[in-house]
Amino acid sequence: MASQFQHDKFLDMFQAFDADGNGYLDERDFQALAERWRALPRVRPGSELAGRVDTVVLGWWDHLATHVDTDHDGRVDMDELLTMVDMLHTMREVVAATAETIFDAVDENGDGRISPEEHQRLVDTWHGRSVDTTGVFEQLDRDGDGYLSRPEFTALWIEFWISDDPADPGNQLCGPVPTTRT
Repeated sequence: MASQFQHDKFLDMFQAFDADGNGYLDERDFQALAERWRALPRVRPGSELAGRVDTVVLGWWDHLATHVDTDHDGRVDMDELLTMVDMLHTMREVVAATAETIFDAVDENGDGRISPEEHQRLVDTWHGRSVDTTGVFEQLDRDGDGYLSRPEFTALWIEFWISDDPADPGNQLCGPVPTTRT
């Protein structure tokens, strides 16, 4: 069962992915998300990376449709999405594989590390709009070298999807998580 923090984090993700704002996710939303990722400079049309981006993003729609679309209507609402929280810890390899593709898409200059500017593009692409990330990168960059290496990024990506602890830096990987005030 999702904690309040996980609810807030997944609600933020849900809203970012719900491209048409109709209150549920469907395959078209994931196609729109893949299109946003394909707009990144390294993800050239017809490239191997563009194919991987499509496979990963649309693959997550397939996971949702198979595992959480309980009424089989081709739509996933927020309650259905929250059931995915309990499954993610068993899908660590799939989550890590997603991190590899996202890393390659965001590493604009191909130097094998993500700069603060490249991280900002990740967050803006994720949300489909500009997001204030002041202070976030410094929390993510655990070794303080000014970049995220592939292993650092993968660990943060897994933490983002699986962690229930608001203090874990990975929870900020896709931008600050708005919290519900109770």
